[in-house]
Amino acid sequence: MSLQGRSVVITGAGTGIGRAIAERALKEGALVTAVGRRRAALEELATDGPAQAVPEDEAAPGAADRIVRAAVERFGALHGVVNNAGLARFGRLEEADLEEFDRMLAVNVRAPAELIRCALPHLRAVGGAVVNVSSVGGVLSMPGRSCYGASKAALNSLTRSLARELAPEVRVNAVLPGPVDTPMWQELGLTPEGTRDLRENLLSATPMGRFGTGEEIARWVCQLLDPDLAGWITGALVPVDGGRTT
Repeated sequence: MSLQGRSVVITGAGTGIGRAIAERALKEGALVTAVGRRRAALEELATDGPAQAVPEDEAAPGAADRIVRAAVERFGALHGVVNNAGLARFGRLEEADLEEFDRMLAVNVRAPAELIRCALPHLRAVGGAVVNVSSVGGVLSMPGRSCYGASKAALNSLTRSLARELAPEVRVNAVLPGPVDTPMWQELGLTPEGTRDLRENLLSATPMGRFGTGEEIARWVCQLLDPDLAGWITGALVPVDGGRTT
């Protein structure tokens, strides 16, 4: 695998899975535009290789255009987009905050679509690739997490439809992680007891008997960006989930 000299935008790159993707992409020679809300965390990546920090809320008006412009101005081209930034809020429907649901749809679906749209002329020019970081929640029934699952199902549909719409110039795929240990566990809107119970339930439903790591997700994302390894793959929803969806 090699991403040598390829300019890649990675959203949500400050922590968790996004940080692991950015670090892996840098190891493979990519030129990384790291996007997120925490400037300090993003700037740490610049010490690992050719990376620039772009502090942005990806769902904010005009953010997609600013992100793409920053990548092209710094690195001269744009070969790949990784839509990793996401928002998760869990709870039963009758207890759901519909404003939070709207926010999940904005972050998990609309923001990726807008970033792809802004990046499209540059991706077409070089035969680029998009990788959306979705979730097994988009293909499994998830009582108590229906709003989150619906947002990820929408991202999966967007991935498959755009794969056909943008072919053959641009490839569009998604990676569907199962349960992975990230800081997002502290931001689900659940009580500590609820978070503990959820983790135990997910672990018992995962055949491999453990949670995944950010690095395990990052390897698959970077492989899908590599035209030599994945040049004939588009429209794929790749589960990296310890058997959760089997």
